[in-house]
Amino acid sequence: MKRLTLVFPLALVVVLIVSTVSLLAVAQQRAASASTQPQQAQETQKQRSVNTPETGAPDDPLFGLPPLPPGKVSLIGGTVQKIDRVRNRVGVKTFGDGKTMNFSFDERTHIFRDGVETTERGIQKGDRVYVDSMLDGPKLFARNVRVVTNLTPADARGQIMNYDARNGWMTVRDDLSSAPVSFRITKETQVKSASANSAVDLVPGSLVAVRFSPERARRGVAREVTVLAVPGSTFTFAGKVRHLDLRSGTLAIENQSDNKTYEIRFRPGLVSDEVTVGSDVTIAATFNGNAYEAKDVAVHTAARQ
Repeated sequence: MKRLTLVFPLALVVVLIVSTVSLLAVAQQRAASASTQPQQAQETQKQRSVNTPETGAPDDPLFGLPPLPPGKVSLIGGTVQKIDRVRNRVGVKTFGDGKTMNFSFDERTHIFRDGVETTERGIQKGDRVYVDSMLDGPKLFARNVRVVTNLTPADARGQIMNYDARNGWMTVRDDLSSAPVSFRITKETQVKSASANSAVDLVPGSLVAVRFSPERARRGVAREVTVLAVPGSTFTFAGKVRHLDLRSGTLAIENQSDNKTYEIRFRPGLVSDEVTVGSDVTIAATFNGNAYEAKDVAVHTAARQ
């Protein structure tokens, strides 16, 4: 009986010791968990700040692309000479001078084919393209690439190289392909011009738009010839400046009357410091047979205010 009396208090002491140790372990575990929660929250917040687009940073700090660099955007048109989808490069033979310019592209580039956004697979060799280009370090970067396959109302548009009025043969250097296009002008061909005697304006150097007969048998016959500009004629352009290069003395204006962009040359000192990209201007220019030369450039007062 005495032995049972001694064993019971000893067992009670052991139970109390085990319970106390368990409670201390649980308290230590809770304290450690509470101390690591703020650190985990900070790490999670850091990870979110890297991955979320609201911070302006790339999605991946190692492989993400940087934002587009600030700078002027130049519109360049031409035909695709080569496309390298491994190194993400496209070579474009520009309209006019026929030089080949290489542009790089990546996921930041927007590519459109006849107005529908697509991928680089939508660019094929021989396509007519218009590239919104800008400098990205030492290379030219294509911000937007627009592939145009639909024919415009004018089947040919360019400058008259030669015209034989006796035989009715005319050769025009097409602006799109930079290649000469030869065709016939007959008595049925309609010649439109701003002057009273439109036939006089069909001289080498004049800019014309030509529409051919839809009949395949008469494809080489011009149905309509519209004289756009004659050497020595004066034009007035009004609209926004889309490109400005003071070094080369050229600017591009989006004309409001026909929604087309024209490249105009100007002499040093003619364009004031108030003229920038996006300015609303009115330009009086003369066509010299090769290009439009600005005689006066005026900034709209309302636009400045």
